[in-house]
Amino acid sequence: MVPLIVIRPQPGNAATVAAAQRLRMEAHGFALFEMIPKSWEAAIPGQHDALLIGSGQVFRLGGTGLAGLKNVPVYAVGDTTAEAARAAGFVVAAVGEGSMQALLGSIAPGHRRLLRLTGEDRITLQPPKNVRIEERVVYQAKAAPLPPELAQMLAGPAIIALHSAEAARHLAAQCVTHGIKRARLRLAVLSQRIAAAAGDGWGEVAVASYPEDKALLALAGQMCQDPWPAGRTV
Repeated sequence: MVPLIVIRPQPGNAATVAAAQRLRMEAHGFALFEMIPKSWEAAIPGQHDALLIGSGQVFRLGGTGLAGLKNVPVYAVGDTTAEAARAAGFVVAAVGEGSMQALLGSIAPGHRRLLRLTGEDRITLQPPKNVRIEERVVYQAKAAPLPPELAQMLAGPAIIALHSAEAARHLAAQCVTHGIKRARLRLAVLSQRIAAAAGDGWGEVAVASYPEDKALLALAGQMCQDPWPAGRTV
């Protein structure tokens, strides 16, 4: 079986590796990013109708500025983010299926003033008519170089799970730095945006059927069973 390598930050890294191992994949975790809180201007209570959240890291790293927002309902991009919101004492108004832009389609009519708490690397959103989105960046990702063990693993055939465009760009750059041949490596990614960020030259770039970890692992499981891609639609 071809090994699966997960490079997303913790605690998601350990969760993805454990889920992959339950599916009988040979999964290895290397968290190539450290999530660091950033200072941010706390919102004035009452100025926003709802929070727009794309990652559970917001609740882990948002700090004291979150305290004044506990009564503001949360629109969470997926189940994992919703769980983090509830664990932090927030009420979840709706849960999306992994796409921030699609999540905006579930905004209630009375929620016109949204506060987006996000990481430094983020996509640009197009709000619905009469909806205003204000942003606060509350954390950033600090990339780390490849550890020797991972660099050695990437010298042979492997599948890498990519959860963000930032991770795709960092992996590509590290392959250049370490002289790693991309043609031996195959990528399982959450979205077309991540696939585009990874660039060319990989043995395969396959996109999950929907942007959730469950779909990504289902795709990775198929890829791990194949010695090499055989006409899979990307």
